[in-house]
Amino acid sequence: MDANGLRRAFTGFFVGRGHSPVASAGLIPHHPRAPLFTNAGMNQFIPYFLGEEQPPFRRATSVQRCVRVRGKHDDIELIGRTNRHLSFFEMLGNFSFGDYFKAEAITFAWELLTDVLGLDGDRLWVTVHPSDQEAAEVWRDGVGLPAERVQALDDNFWEMGETGPCGPCSEIHYDKGEAFGPGGGPDGDGPDGDGGERYLEIWNLVFTQYDRLIDRSLADLPRRNIDTGAGFERILPLLQGVGTVWDTDALRPVIAAAESATGRSYGDDPEVDVSLRVLADHGRCMTFLVHDGAFPSNEDRGYVVRRIIRRAVRQAFQLGVAKSVTPALVTATADVMAEAYPELGRSAGFITGVVEREEERFRRTLESGSGILEEQLAGGGRVSGEVAFRLHDTYGFPIDLTREMAAEHGVEVDLEGFHAAMGEQRQRGRRTGAGAGEGEAGSLGAGPEDYRELLEQFGTTEFTGYSQSQAEGRVLAAVPVGDGRVEIFLDRTPFYAEGGGQVGDTGTIRTTSGQATVVDTTAPLPGLHRHLAVVEGEFHPGQEAVGAIDTDRRSSIRRNHTGTHLLHWALREVLGPHVKQQGSLVAPGYLRFDFSHFSGVTEDDLDRVQQLVNEQVLANEPVRAYETSRAHAEELGALAFFGDKYGDFVRVVEAGARSIELCGGTHVGALGTVGPILVTSESSIGSNMRRVFALTGAGSLERVRDEERLLQQAAGLLRSEPGDVPVAVERLLEREQALRAELRSLRSQAAAAEAGQMAALATGGHVVARRDGLAPDQLRELAVAVREQPGVRAVVLIGSPDGQRVALVAAVDPAGGIQAATLVGPAARTVGGGGGGKGDVATAGGRDVSRIDDALGQVRAQLGAG
Repeated sequence: MDANGLRRAFTGFFVGRGHSPVASAGLIPHHPRAPLFTNAGMNQFIPYFLGEEQPPFRRATSVQRCVRVRGKHDDIELIGRTNRHLSFFEMLGNFSFGDYFKAEAITFAWELLTDVLGLDGDRLWVTVHPSDQEAAEVWRDGVGLPAERVQALDDNFWEMGETGPCGPCSEIHYDKGEAFGPGGGPDGDGPDGDGGERYLEIWNLVFTQYDRLIDRSLADLPRRNIDTGAGFERILPLLQGVGTVWDTDALRPVIAAAESATGRSYGDDPEVDVSLRVLADHGRCMTFLVHDGAFPSNEDRGYVVRRIIRRAVRQAFQLGVAKSVTPALVTATADVMAEAYPELGRSAGFITGVVEREEERFRRTLESGSGILEEQLAGGGRVSGEVAFRLHDTYGFPIDLTREMAAEHGVEVDLEGFHAAMGEQRQRGRRTGAGAGEGEAGSLGAGPEDYRELLEQFGTTEFTGYSQSQAEGRVLAAVPVGDGRVEIFLDRTPFYAEGGGQVGDTGTIRTTSGQATVVDTTAPLPGLHRHLAVVEGEFHPGQEAVGAIDTDRRSSIRRNHTGTHLLHWALREVLGPHVKQQGSLVAPGYLRFDFSHFSGVTEDDLDRVQQLVNEQVLANEPVRAYETSRAHAEELGALAFFGDKYGDFVRVVEAGARSIELCGGTHVGALGTVGPILVTSESSIGSNMRRVFALTGAGSLERVRDEERLLQQAAGLLRSEPGDVPVAVERLLEREQALRAELRSLRSQAAAAEAGQMAALATGGHVVARRDGLAPDQLRELAVAVREQPGVRAVVLIGSPDGQRVALVAAVDPAGGIQAATLVGPAARTVGGGGGGKGDVATAGGRDVSRIDDALGQVRAQLGAG
């Protein structure tokens, strides 16, 4: 069975057992509780496991691409030296969201491995958590494994990461035979304390029932789930009869590409083999990471991509290879994965460009950087923090790479000194903002390194938008991003880039060869403005351009931004100085302001806030914006909030005489320009967190006009003056209440009359009858009325209110020895429903109207009423 055959066999097995096939998610997860990279098949289902979303299926199966190179699962230094460690791999999985649990999961796994894939059941061993006797019993009694092949291990408890869904697990191991080590099972004496190379873990069945919280405590999940992960690359060698994963059709062609790129042969030299295996593994990893939107940089995911690429380049460098090797690895990966991931082939050109550019950068400095490190290693001792920092800063050596190279010589690195040097560099501001606010580009468009190159080559974008709505500039770059959109970079621009809660500007950019409609402006790196636009014609670097913002839209945004500052001041005045801004959205149509406060804001307090801000608007004091030192701004009492980072010089906005804040946004010139401020809502968004929405200027006036129109319409319908609407509504409600009381009285009279008629038909004190056309509450009222008639001890009424549903009611004499629920329960099941109750009255419902008469007969037989 080849690799594609294994993927098809696995998913086909579970689809045939009611599982929905789900495509692999990308390697960049989006849930806040997810790890840095997708590291398991369950990552894309985290919202379902946590009960945050309702899954569209109860069962699912997937073949998920995964990366494990950071955190608790980082085995990167073992890659190439063992037959089981990989940075990129695929995980075969089946999942249950509150459907089946341990017994079914275990049975499915056994059937697939032995019946479908044909593995020898006598070679399979399993481990369980010592506390999980239920799973152990299923393996012994359900599957029939001998007790000695079911072992208890303390580490059989799977966790996604530091926090998140987790639970006890049961691992399935394959016994490769005596040639690979001593017997005794997975709980043996291997180098990792896990039975060594002989017992290969191939599948982990996780019984996900807990949520690991930040304080390390366990909380029950809303439902018990199943999350299994079978190692695709571990099972494949067993099916193909080869000794290692490196010899399978999933990896051997990529090793062959590494052989071709390096001119070295696999199998001739053990150390060369390690390098070739690292190249193959890292080639697959870098290909998928870049495909899924992670680009080389010095921060977070980008750091991992850079580390992977540069580790691979160093392996080639050690083999004496002077030419690029990464393009061949990308091409081979895309070819091998063509059937499973056809989209990889479509983006292979882009991926090659990204990784080859990174390889070329590193190669330019690798030789000289390696020489510096070799000198340090030759001197003995340990690598100083200063040298490690210089290798990182000047030669692009990730600190992990320096540590690996030193470890190969048995030498340590002064990490404390390295981090101290890094801290000093940040304080000097040599690389201000590098890596902050990185955007994630798609399969086209600029990546983080491209943004940095623009900054390094041209400097920061000159923003003229505080004083100009139109500005001339020069095109630095125009990069297509797909869907007919282009990222345009100018040396100077009037367009405000989204930040500080204020949305980005829109407008137009014109050159002699084209016109762009700007739909958004953002900052992929601090100081660099990116104009996302739809272009007609062509844009070329070096062209002169004229950028013009949508002034009407900007004016609305300015009013709302200044209004936000006034609201902040007024909330602190009314509620207290503990109020602090926690977030905001300044859009053209409205403003949203989030703040800390321990309780709901009363209507009186909101009225007072609104009064204060509008008093400031009427005062029409000037709004001043200026730059000063941070120390001076603090002396002035300027407010700074919610984790914003500020340099030594800051921009201060004084909105009148009362409000003073640090702010980089755009504002009106005088408070009167804001216009009337209208708070439209106030609500809670979390513990001790509140949110207000408000309108300014024309938005407030339009809202008032809308409400006046509604009031006029209501007055017209009530035939009253607008000022008399509340009184008219009160009269209308009183009349409605009187009519409802009259209707209840009439219904009671009718029920009493009908009750007497039904009581006359009682048999042995029992009334069992059909009554259609009554709502369930009316049917209950009638049943109770019949029971109150002389000589009646039990009443069961069944009917359909609307011809589609069934309503059932039982009412019994409390002293009669009969439970109402025992009468209505079985009848409800007959009509396809359920229900019940306690005491002398029970109600139920059903869906099968056609079986009402059957249910009545069932009750009559039960009561002996004929």
